[in-house]
Amino acid sequence: MGRKGEETRGRLLGATQDLIESGGYFGAGVNQVLEASGAPRGSLYFHFPGGKDQLVGESVRRAGHEIGRMVRELAETVPDTAGLVAGVLALLGDRLEASGWRKGCPVATVALEMAAVSDPLQEVCSEVYGSWEETLRDRLAADGHPEPADTAATLLALVEGALLLAKAHRSREPLDRVARRVAVLLQGARR
Repeated sequence: MGRKGEETRGRLLGATQDLIESGGYFGAGVNQVLEASGAPRGSLYFHFPGGKDQLVGESVRRAGHEIGRMVRELAETVPDTAGLVAGVLALLGDRLEASGWRKGCPVATVALEMAAVSDPLQEVCSEVYGSWEETLRDRLAADGHPEPADTAATLLALVEGALLLAKAHRSREPLDRVARRVAVLLQGARR
């Protein structure tokens, strides 16, 4: 695929990501994606022969990998897991606030709307969440926490819940509260 094709594909994925984060799966209709991306209809089906579900799945995967990359980079700069979670909450909070409280987690809306009805989309959501959980688990294990797998799942659930509450309240307060509580919980787990 040439440069122009890659650019068109990227615009389609970016437009889809923006639309699903702000309006969910059903807010990202094919016509809305085409309008937002400026791509011709034929390009969508050329790049995504599986149609909308393939487009949404690849968009979620791409956004998930981008967030995952940021988390891994952050993990290299903070002293412990509590610092990592606080940093993740700050990064995602900045993203959420900058978007006018529209863009929380790039996976959550699709997971909530489609995981029960679309096996391919459920698998993509599970893959992305699994990769984030793995990063947390690895950091917890490196920090010597006794139950890194269970704790990683708990931390991911706390981050996702905090993002949902922050979006609902249009406030960073839930993110700040969770960051403080995670520090206490992780300190207690090491005793």
